[in-house]
Amino acid sequence: MNIKKLGLSSITAISIMTTLTSTVGADDGLETILSNGKYSLELRPRYEFVDQDPIANHANAFTVRTAIGAKFDTLGVDGLGTEVEMMDVRNFGANNYAPETAGYPVVADGEQSRVTQANISYAKDGFVALVGRKGVNLDNERFIGTVGWRQMPQTYDLALVGYNGVENLDLQAAYVWQVNRIFDRELGGLNLPDFNTNSVLLHASYKISPALNLTAYDYMTASFADHLGIRATGNNTLSNEVKLDYTAEYAKQMDASLKEKTAPFSNAKPKQDADYYKVELSGTKMGYTAGGSYEVLGEKGSGTNAFGTPLATLHAMNGWADKFLATPVDGLTDMALNLGYANANFGKIMGVYHKFDSDAGSVDYGSEFDLLYVKPVMKDVTMMLKGAVYSQGDATTTYTDTSKYWVMFDYKI
Repeated sequence: MNIKKLGLSSITAISIMTTLTSTVGADDGLETILSNGKYSLELRPRYEFVDQDPIANHANAFTVRTAIGAKFDTLGVDGLGTEVEMMDVRNFGANNYAPETAGYPVVADGEQSRVTQANISYAKDGFVALVGRKGVNLDNERFIGTVGWRQMPQTYDLALVGYNGVENLDLQAAYVWQVNRIFDRELGGLNLPDFNTNSVLLHASYKISPALNLTAYDYMTASFADHLGIRATGNNTLSNEVKLDYTAEYAKQMDASLKEKTAPFSNAKPKQDADYYKVELSGTKMGYTAGGSYEVLGEKGSGTNAFGTPLATLHAMNGWADKFLATPVDGLTDMALNLGYANANFGKIMGVYHKFDSDAGSVDYGSEFDLLYVKPVMKDVTMMLKGAVYSQGDATTTYTDTSKYWVMFDYKI
């Protein structure tokens, strides 16, 4: 074994097994500890179809995600716990998609295997500490997320501390030294470098009442930008029994406080001067939901980049056709309207309409209609049908007509 080639996930997995072994006493065998573990299994087969102009070929991808995990909450030390998860993505019979096969639209679900969780944690009296590999989702994942829609999620190698010992207050701070992207670094000849980083995530929230929760954050992504922001969320039920949910958020993209020496940034420290804001309102009654939002990822201003969130769960933002994974140079505004219905027998159906424009100037970036239907079909199995149809705006833009459709089943125990 070449120690120099051991990754964080392998080192942490070995540490976990060492911890399991070392905590075994004369009256407490390893088999007892393992029998008290919480185990999980997920099988997620999915078919994805993509028709994207001007690519002549249509993408067809049939992929399966298999995830096996285990958590051990007691290892002979009160509050000490471990977590391990391994995930594999395979395609079966339908691999006509990039980057697996050239000449097709991209479906970002390449074949790969990975340790997705491998961490040791300690939690007691409101204090939490964790080190290792972990999936992290903060708020609505606009800035920090796991990209859970893709078959291989994005995870973080980090050291994290948190405190929630004061009622309604939650504090978190993390140092991240590597981000494990959804693509394997060797996939399809991409030869992506490790996303080594030197980033710090600070997050604090306080629930004043059910009607108002305030969150402040500073996400310092090395050699890219600092995102300093505030977010207000809440809900209220009106006299006519309509439940209102609302969100207002503002963030500033500023010069990066931290610098990373390795690729892909290599000592970059761009000037940044962009703004972000979003307002959102929805109402629910008798299973019906209607709402709207207006989101702005600002143009670059006097800086280098338009407002960007490279560590976000981007598929959940700005339309499911994934046309705006990177913010256009003139910024992006997204006006969205949604309508849905849900009940236990029928399942959940939701439609979303997006209108996209530039923040600077008057560029029409097109529109999109998304449709989703989710229903449990048997014990532990959920079915999802999903579609996205994007229509190009101004002919001078590079955002071309695209249609995507999915059929997915998710089995979890």
